[in-house]
Amino acid sequence: MNSDVLRALCAAAVLAASSASAVHAQSYPVRPVRLIIPFSAGGAADVPGRIIADRLTQAIGQQVVVENRPGAGSTIGAEAAARSAPDGYTLFMISNTHFVGAALHRTRIKFDPLNDYTPITQVTSAPNLLIVHPSLPVKSVKELVALAKAKPGEINYASSGNGSTQHLTGALFAKMAGINMTHIPYRGSGPVTADLLAGQVQVAFPGIAGMLPHIKSGRLRPLGVTGVKRSPELPQVPTIAEAGVKGYEMTAWFGFAGPKGLPREIQMKLHGDLLKIIKAPEMQKSMRGVGQDVAYQERPEQFYAFMKVEAAKWAKVVQEAGAKVE
Repeated sequence: MNSDVLRALCAAAVLAASSASAVHAQSYPVRPVRLIIPFSAGGAADVPGRIIADRLTQAIGQQVVVENRPGAGSTIGAEAAARSAPDGYTLFMISNTHFVGAALHRTRIKFDPLNDYTPITQVTSAPNLLIVHPSLPVKSVKELVALAKAKPGEINYASSGNGSTQHLTGALFAKMAGINMTHIPYRGSGPVTADLLAGQVQVAFPGIAGMLPHIKSGRLRPLGVTGVKRSPELPQVPTIAEAGVKGYEMTAWFGFAGPKGLPREIQMKLHGDLLKIIKAPEMQKSMRGVGQDVAYQERPEQFYAFMKVEAAKWAKVVQEAGAKVE
């Protein structure tokens, strides 16, 4: 076979593959899409995730079915997403929790949050909340720190799991405040809330959304917001830095991704659909109502660059906090 014929055949093969990919993208989706949220129902990821999934259902013309897969600091759901076929029918709600876990667990986890997924876009950003059960005799961050110093190791704080953002939020707080609290890991935010309401644990660092009803009812007491500014939903609650732990700041974020190898055409379609959803004024209002802000990148490559920065940041936080997996 001469070189001219070989080049012609190669060109035809490339064109055929390109045409097939384009047709596939144009027809996508033809069946329901699964969205794996690797956190328990009702938590800081689940609430906005379901709101966005509902809008995405309308945008793509197929049902986006939410599947909660909590556990092991969100690694169970993350591993399931990484093993899924890259055909656009499994999406994944990725967050900074996965970069915390990568830094804490290192060789134990079975996925690489930077390289085992196809980034689409970030969707929200939100601080967490330092909150206590009313039985704990403190009404401010300074009072909590004073009590913890008087009773080292006797105050416990709950998190949604080893290696979760909540875990690191508490570990960094304890280090920067110069106190010793006992970490109690749970399997997701739901069980944390249940035991916190029952007084089985004393302190937690959950997302704001799920805490608002319990704060309004007086069943839980907020002491501080973990971000750089106060929450519009809780304007009376100071940031932890304002309340006495200078320099403290921790912010959670959530985004959409697919398994590694997701076709570019599907990646870009989903990116465009999600940006239209996130940028809508009513969506921004909905997110503020659950204690979060919308956040996005204009290109998937920018989301990947953001995730690289996050990987380095959380590795440093793990090291500085001296956090370990119990």
